[in-house]
Amino acid sequence: MQKILIANRGEIALRIIKTCQEMGIETIAIYSEADKEMPFVKAASKAVCVGEPPVDKSYLQAEKILEIARSENADAVHPGYGFLSENAAFAKQTIADGIIFIGPNPETIELMGDKIVSRQTMEQAGVPVVPGSGSGLKTIEEASSLAESIGYPVMLKASGGGGGIGMVLCENEQALVKSYESTKARAKTYFGSDEVFIEKYIADARHVEVQVFGDNHGNIVHLFERDCSIQRRHQKVVEESPSPFLSDTVRQKMFETAVRAARAVNYTNAGTIEFIVDEEENFYFLEMNTRLQVEHPVTEMVTNLDLVKWQILVARGEKLPLLQSEIVSSGNAIEFRLYAEDPVRFLPSPGKITMLNWNQRGEVRIDSGYEEGGTVTPFYDPMIAKCIVHAQTRKEALAAAESFFKGVQIEGIKTNAPLFLKILANEDFQNGLYTTSFLTKKLVK
Repeated sequence: MQKILIANRGEIALRIIKTCQEMGIETIAIYSEADKEMPFVKAASKAVCVGEPPVDKSYLQAEKILEIARSENADAVHPGYGFLSENAAFAKQTIADGIIFIGPNPETIELMGDKIVSRQTMEQAGVPVVPGSGSGLKTIEEASSLAESIGYPVMLKASGGGGGIGMVLCENEQALVKSYESTKARAKTYFGSDEVFIEKYIADARHVEVQVFGDNHGNIVHLFERDCSIQRRHQKVVEESPSPFLSDTVRQKMFETAVRAARAVNYTNAGTIEFIVDEEENFYFLEMNTRLQVEHPVTEMVTNLDLVKWQILVARGEKLPLLQSEIVSSGNAIEFRLYAEDPVRFLPSPGKITMLNWNQRGEVRIDSGYEEGGTVTPFYDPMIAKCIVHAQTRKEALAAAESFFKGVQIEGIKTNAPLFLKILANEDFQNGLYTTSFLTKKLVK
């Protein structure tokens, strides 16, 4: 594998370029007209404009991206995350063109992308799932009857949904009736299917995911867990490993279950099994992400492994570099997603970054797609950077994070850095006593 086209942008494109450079692999970046001055464009071996700023005219232009890959004689395509990373049709066409797709096989992407089918598959494999509908709902009457039988509150979900999109919490029948048609319409718009289903809503839950990796030789391992319970509107804000909540017994059981889930679909490359965990530490399968996660640096920091390198090695047919017994976790890592966002109204704050001083210390890793003078445009996700702290103890990691965010200087745009300082100052967070409702109940009114 000599040349990889990166079908993505920003910090993840830079992240992939870094590993490729270390492995002696050339990179081809694609960029929209709005991104032509971005650091990832300059860092790649070659960069090709893919279209106008809107994503549907640039980063979602599957055929044009593959046309560039063919004309540039790319050996492989790395989709990063978001955009086309979980698009089975894109993966299939990439392979049909004789180009390696750095990810799982298209059939697995398709299978796990359908939340109803994935639930059924996990149940058959003996993986616990949240009580809910075993198939798509046909009518509001069926939805109401099922919700009544499992008990409110319930979560109404789009079968093809992901990333918190297409999910509505319904506290009672009135809310379910009100949300049913609008959720179906939203699902149709975003995912091409209006199929929806219901799951029991587990209040005061934790969201814990397990990083898994498989190769084409039948080997599957886990790389420990990440606690992603600090969320707003079902979007992850802070992630950490290890989880300060799980007991060692439950943690080990979760690892074994995640590997069993991955084995049930003959999984290859990087993936994540996501679980919802109740107050008694009962855990249930939520979904599988068939790609590299935004929060993968958390795992890299505690394992001292390069997950992108592992992806490339597996994609070119090699065995996983390590056996399960050789993979160890050390210390505590916490990732904070720094957004160009109004910290009070929680709205995007696009604009030119007139000052960017990270005041960086040794225990902080910064994965950023921006530099001083760059512009955060309204066309894409407004994440400026992922700031990851690592220390031997969680207490030390929290102290390092607080010191870091107090020193960061960003001007020209608003950021959510003040929110992180509030989180870090909260006693419940300091003690690891938080759930997915932490932000709305404790900090954000």
